Amino acid sequence: MTALVTAEAPPVDFGPPLPLGFALDPAHEAHEPPEARGTARDGVRLMVSPGTAAPVHTTFDQLPSMLAPGDLIVANTSGTVAAAVDARLDDGSTIVLHVSTELPGGLWMVEPRERTASGATRPLRLAPVPTTARLDAEAAVHLLRPAPGSDRLWLAVPSGGTDVAASLRRHGRPIRYSYVPEDWPLSAYQTVFASRPGSAEMPSASRPFTDHVVARLVAAGVGLATITLHTGVSSLEGHELPYAERFEVPATTAAIVNAVHASGGRVIAAGTTVVRALESATDAQGRVHPADGWTDVVITPARGVRAVDGLITGWHEPEATHLAMLEAVASRDALLIAYREAFEHGYLWHEFGDSHLLLPYADRP
Repeated sequence: MTALVTAEAPPVDFGPPLPLGFALDPAHEAHEPPEARGTARDGVRLMVSPGTAAPVHTTFDQLPSMLAPGDLIVANTSGTVAAAVDARLDDGSTIVLHVSTELPGGLWMVEPRERTASGATRPLRLAPVPTTARLDAEAAVHLLRPAPGSDRLWLAVPSGGTDVAASLRRHGRPIRYSYVPEDWPLSAYQTVFASRPGSAEMPSASRPFTDHVVARLVAAGVGLATITLHTGVSSLEGHELPYAERFEVPATTAAIVNAVHASGGRVIAAGTTVVRALESATDAQGRVHPADGWTDVVITPARGVRAVDGLITGWHEPEATHLAMLEAVASRDALLIAYREAFEHGYLWHEFGDSHLLLPYADRP
């Protein structure tokens, strides 16, 4: 399954935007890992949304009691890489390059960014002409042209014998945005499931999982399975489509998901990356098959979902395209209730923030 990354993507109907009625402010942003705030990884807040019924407010370490025996959680094994690196352009200017995704045919998706006075970065809209970004004295990438559908992301190709992954290991640091005012080590951006490095940004829905939570889930009769999807930069803007990403759904996971559904259990995706991977491997009858390659599947309410029954996720910005996927898993009414309560109760957004468990059926468990 190979996505066409050099052609203009067809338009996607995301449906009308959610009328959330608020603008995200610094008081609702997580500015550092919870451990730096004196909270354990699994001590972040968790809202459970059982359909359109009243949400339940708890903490993530109580997740096992929110699920039922026979349910299945599917997690992403992708590990985070240090994907932000300083670079110098042909005109001598210094930028920060976010190396997003390795694409078919030797291409890379990258995002040029400029530093602000505060030391943070913001998107840099370059003139749409080729240029070179030098990573050090020997390594460079050629920025060929803006990626389809974006004036911010670029398609790039390594120069000469440049090994992009090796350059990131030498010079890279974790990607961070302005709401996180200081650098944190790469370990702060890894999940308990991370075993296959490849994501430019952490599959953050799984960050609150700990060995303790996993053990309690197993003891409670909740199964665990894994997929791999290497995600790129998450800072997609309102007009940008999710782009192609590498994924793998192992045969064992496909068989487990099908068996859980056959027995009446629920499949809960730990993150939007898991939803995308499973849906990319599911046929029209709802059966999941082993699959690997590239996916350009975009999940919308009109498309719906076939493989998952619930979702563990973080809190997404009001304009985020991921909200369409959440609406496909749950419902518009459930999201409106949840987001209004999250804002009113001071939940924290972004990768170091609080969690949300969407369970579309109000009567289970």
